[in-house]
Amino acid sequence: MPAYAHSDPSRDRAGRPGWSYDRYRPGWLARAEAWLDARGRGAWIVAMVLSFIFFWPLGLALLAYMIWSKRMFGHCAHRGRHHNFHARHTGGQTGNAAFDAYKADTLARLEHEQTEFEAFMRRLRESRDKAEFDQYMDERAQAAAESGGESASDDKAGTDRY
Repeated sequence: MPAYAHSDPSRDRAGRPGWSYDRYRPGWLARAEAWLDARGRGAWIVAMVLSFIFFWPLGLALLAYMIWSKRMFGHCAHRGRHHNFHARHTGGQTGNAAFDAYKADTLARLEHEQTEFEAFMRRLRESRDKAEFDQYMDERAQAAAESGGESASDDKAGTDRY
């Protein structure tokens, strides 16, 4: 057998048809399913509505498949992607000890800064509320003094008339 005979990926060493990408390549239906899964539940619903419009038995079959595979009511289309995102961004260990230590220190520093900032904002709100309340009380006392002065002058005027 010539040396170049094994260079054909669709044949094995003996020259017989062997493993081929074309033989195990997913069909158009599997590719369409993967394409719709990548775009989420909305793409599945649009495909179902369009199939009902153009050929209702296909729409019915698509609806049955969506319910059977839990694509309609389950969240399986994005579960894996969301889980990986959540694991990477919520404190999961990366395997790099230096980075994990840096990440832990940074998160601790940020949490400390956040508590300090929240305490500052609480003190700021309290002082602003106190200033507004003091201003309200001063205006009320001033209004009471002015109205008390007018009522006293009205009383004097009223006694003069009688």
